[in-house]
Amino acid sequence: MEEIVDQLRERATSSAVSLELPSEDELVLVEEEILLPIPREMKCFLLEASDILCGSLEPVTVADPGAHTHLPEVTSNAWAIGLPRELMVLCQTGEAYYCVTQEGEVVFWQDGEQTEDTWEDVWQWAEDVWLNS
Repeated sequence: MEEIVDQLRERATSSAVSLELPSEDELVLVEEEILLPIPREMKCFLLEASDILCGSLEPVTVADPGAHTHLPEVTSNAWAIGLPRELMVLCQTGEAYYCVTQEGEVVFWQDGEQTEDTWEDVWQWAEDVWLNS
């Protein structure tokens, strides 16, 4: 995990808008808002890496409720167009979504259905997909 975060930070791009890491309390508020627990590895990801801008993908964030990547908003929008309620969005790409199951696995949801693409956890997804975007 730490190596992946270090690689992401090395490749991070600067932005006029700086992102902040959320607090544990903010994660609890998000869980209460979406009525779904955040899987353990995703919590760790949000606490350690959600302030990073790297490549063309923008994973969800928690600290700024006004951000276009705010987890409750992105996930709610995905649920409204048919994403199964037990999935939580990790990253939107166009009209497709990388999502986290309650077991922590990352799946790809596109055109109204889950594809064959899966990753063991958010860290494998970050290494395989986000770093290469």
